[in-house]
Amino acid sequence: MAPVGYAHPVGHVEAGTGRRRIFFLRCRIAALSRVMAVAAHDASPQPTTEDAMKYMLLIYRNEAEMLGAGKAEVEQTMGAYMAYTEALKKAGILTGGDRLQPATSATTVRVAGGKSKVLDGPYAETKEQLGGYYLIDVPDLDAALSWAARCPGAGLGTIEVRPLWVM
Repeated sequence: MAPVGYAHPVGHVEAGTGRRRIFFLRCRIAALSRVMAVAAHDASPQPTTEDAMKYMLLIYRNEAEMLGAGKAEVEQTMGAYMAYTEALKKAGILTGGDRLQPATSATTVRVAGGKSKVLDGPYAETKEQLGGYYLIDVPDLDAALSWAARCPGAGLGTIEVRPLWVM
């Protein structure tokens, strides 16, 4: 948790110029706030050693369909993911990633009134479940979207591309 008045540096690349601008954001409400507001000032662009941004590619798929797939389909899908992972490694942009166990193995924790409540199973029943992720370091959103479109999961479900808040 950031202290009251703590400024979070956030950068983006200006369209057309390629210049990176750094803005400082601070918590509007310090306690448990996830709402950010632009601070009263913005900083001059800072030189950076690396202009890449980190994105998480979240892979969603209908878990029941995946678990009901035949052996040949599973082998083909796994081969496609292995080739995709190798391409990310060769491009030098893969910083992490893993496959998740089925949603039925999840445990959900909620805190209400100062008391923890632990539930077996996922938080919500949805058509598609989060099955895995890749963490990539690329120059911009366009590059992240291009890599997401190449992911085997894009043809089998949905790939959510989300930038990371660098801490």
